Amino acid sequence: MPNTRPIIHWVSPLPPAETDIAHYTRRILPALSERAELTLWTDSTTWDKELERFCSVRSLDPLQILPKDMKASEHCSNRPGTLFINMGNAWMFHAGLLMLARRMPSVIVMHDISVQEMLLDAIKNRILSKAEYLSAMHRWYGQKGRTAATRALDGRMSAAQLGQDFPGFELAMEQAIAVLTHTPAASKAVANRGSVPAFQLNLPFQANKSGPKRQAMTGPLRLVQFGHIGPNRRLEEILDALAAMGPDFDFVFDVVGRVWKPDLIKRKCDALGMAAKVRLHGYVSEQHLDALIAQAHLVFNLRHPTMGEASGSQLRIWNAAAASVVTDQGWYAELPRDTVFHVPLDDEILALRDLMERIDKDRSLGQSIGQAGHRHLIAHHNPEQYADGIVEVANSSERDARDTLFANSAKRFLSQSPDIAHLKRARLAQLF
Repeated sequence: MPNTRPIIHWVSPLPPAETDIAHYTRRILPALSERAELTLWTDSTTWDKELERFCSVRSLDPLQILPKDMKASEHCSNRPGTLFINMGNAWMFHAGLLMLARRMPSVIVMHDISVQEMLLDAIKNRILSKAEYLSAMHRWYGQKGRTAATRALDGRMSAAQLGQDFPGFELAMEQAIAVLTHTPAASKAVANRGSVPAFQLNLPFQANKSGPKRQAMTGPLRLVQFGHIGPNRRLEEILDALAAMGPDFDFVFDVVGRVWKPDLIKRKCDALGMAAKVRLHGYVSEQHLDALIAQAHLVFNLRHPTMGEASGSQLRIWNAAAASVVTDQGWYAELPRDTVFHVPLDDEILALRDLMERIDKDRSLGQSIGQAGHRHLIAHHNPEQYADGIVEVANSSERDARDTLFANSAKRFLSQSPDIAHLKRARLAQLF
């Protein structure tokens, strides 16, 4: 019986790259490699050799590789397979993959829809040309988008401000045959563009098989924040809330990962008299991070503005059965009220103070939230279910590629001569 498993070429940052998208790929690898003829591709020259237990891993040059180079694999099949490209908002991991996505038909796995930070950094690091970027911004957003992009390039507007009105995800999907997202808002944004099929799957995470650990009922309140921590992660506001608790409030705050301005945060901690209680760890191993989360009474997972993303960080928190607090907006606002604490953006500092006081007085509040989150993770974020979804997308990719080609051809056809557009529309209606 011939092998009918789909052939999948999966392009992504890979461990040990310091991004959760690399860890996400590792989390789905066992299930996906069982269901597909899988090859991992990366624009890095090094990766964790443990990945090769599951499938072949190969390096690519995003500016040079051609589709025929990907067909030449050990699968011994004439089928070309489906190319999946993972797109995020950190230029060091995704700027090269953006250029690949703008060259080759693929399924784009869109982890963030607001990617202006990555786009502007790609220009700064001479990966994406300024002219190409401005032309695409005008194509997708008109003159207002081009003007705003020019202001951001000149330093008169931040990437976060630009991304609120002009998120920029469209620049990664101009050659896409389909787009896969992880939130309803992101899926709707893609679907509203009307040019490619939009798929949505719950972000996956392999839940801990062992039972959740219980946090200490006495001693200092253990607090954690982790990940790529930029201004939108509200670290400065968290520090202000902690300072407002008073000098006698007993806590330890572990900040793990890449902080956008560590010197600024250190100076702020010194000025607030909290330097001994706030510990900046930088990047640590997954095992160390998981241990810190497991003992935390509260993990801060605040986002404003949100980038339209689902949070791999939240899944990791649930996996440790730890309590977390999220900003009541975007994907986070849709999380069940028994699985996370929500705080409004208005009166954020006051709400954080109130929450920390409540948990410090009754730590069972945090434990019940964390355990409900762990149950939610098991029920809704299973890697096997996610891999089944990826296989479905791959199996439909040939049809999607054909339909997308027709749609793009139709748009070009209609734009050639406005004088007879109505005749062309009638003819296309008959065809489709």
